[in-house]
Amino acid sequence: MDRRWVGGDGFEIVLALRAGRQVLRVRRNGWLVADCLSVAEVARHVDLADLCEVIRLPAAPVAAGRLEGRTSSHHR
Repeated sequence: MDRRWVGGDGFEIVLALRAGRQVLRVRRNGWLVADCLSVAEVARHVDLADLCEVIRLPAAPVAAGRLEGRTSSHHR
């Protein structure tokens, strides 16, 4: 499972491999800022208190056949 954290100002931290070692890759607006070996190194680039982990929820299974849309009772 991929782990990812996002913060203000377009920062994103993801786990990555570099030269066979796991690093914390810091990106800002899609551009590589640094590959960090520790959380302390990440803290040099971004305020850790601003980071939120992105959790991907499993998709709901779709039943075979046609799905029927519904409306609430006060819209009838």
